[in-house]
Amino acid sequence: MNTPTAVARPAEAARAMGAAATRTRAWRGVPTWLLLAPALVYLLATFGAPLANTFWTSLTEPEFGLQNYAHIFSNAFYFSVYLRTALVALAVTGLCLLLGYPLAYYMARRGGMAGAALLAVTGLCFWISFLVRTYAWTVILGNRGPYTAFAAWLGIDPAPTLLFTTSASLIAMTHILLPYMVLTLYVVLAKLDPNLIRAAHGLGASRLQVFWRVIAPLSLPGVVSGGLLVFIFCIGFYVTPTLLGSPQDMMIASLIANEVETLLDFGTASALSMVLLAAITLLLVAYDRLIGIQRITE
Repeated sequence: MNTPTAVARPAEAARAMGAAATRTRAWRGVPTWLLLAPALVYLLATFGAPLANTFWTSLTEPEFGLQNYAHIFSNAFYFSVYLRTALVALAVTGLCLLLGYPLAYYMARRGGMAGAALLAVTGLCFWISFLVRTYAWTVILGNRGPYTAFAAWLGIDPAPTLLFTTSASLIAMTHILLPYMVLTLYVVLAKLDPNLIRAAHGLGASRLQVFWRVIAPLSLPGVVSGGLLVFIFCIGFYVTPTLLGSPQDMMIASLIANEVETLLDFGTASALSMVLLAAITLLLVAYDRLIGIQRITE
């Protein structure tokens, strides 16, 4: 009685597999550009069009020409702001690497509940708005905040002013961008073959030698990827340096906003944005040449 059913089931499976193969062949016949068209249209509308408009504004405000770019490159003030922004971004990247590498290494090597708990806490940081975290630092570093109370407990009265300084921006941006560095390093460190470490120990290498000769070289792509990610984010930061930093030490994003909101100089603001975009693009091209942009997703 069960024989017809047993025969029917393989036949139904064969028909289903045949139908799936037919659909696969049908999709293969569709041109690649047609499959990419919806995503390309979306990118052109949300990124390409505003970018083209910014570039056009930099050439046409107040009149057509390269006068906005000439004004930027001939003015030492703009160069100093770009340089300050790059130095702050480098400092934040270095601090994130210094703090994030040990944490990522511990998470990757430790494993178990402790590693999973630290990974979950790091991921939870993305659930909190960076604006909220920035405002929290204004409370912490304020005159009546924990920083002042701790300094008084140490006998330092009055405490050195940190709020509305470059140091406050460094602290807050490091706190906000640290999870990006930690997770990027964690992905690379978690993939390290533990047999390589055991083999190095077996050949007589000390822990320090294992780190410098085995772990550090193998984790270099993660260091560069995380550093590049944090550096680019930091260059474009606006809210945190504006709320916590000094007006005399503004970064490039704050300067661009000031050109638009206060001076209504859309041409110079657009030119500043395009120069910044060109610098970041050159940085990405250099990374692609040296390491390969595909290593970020490996």
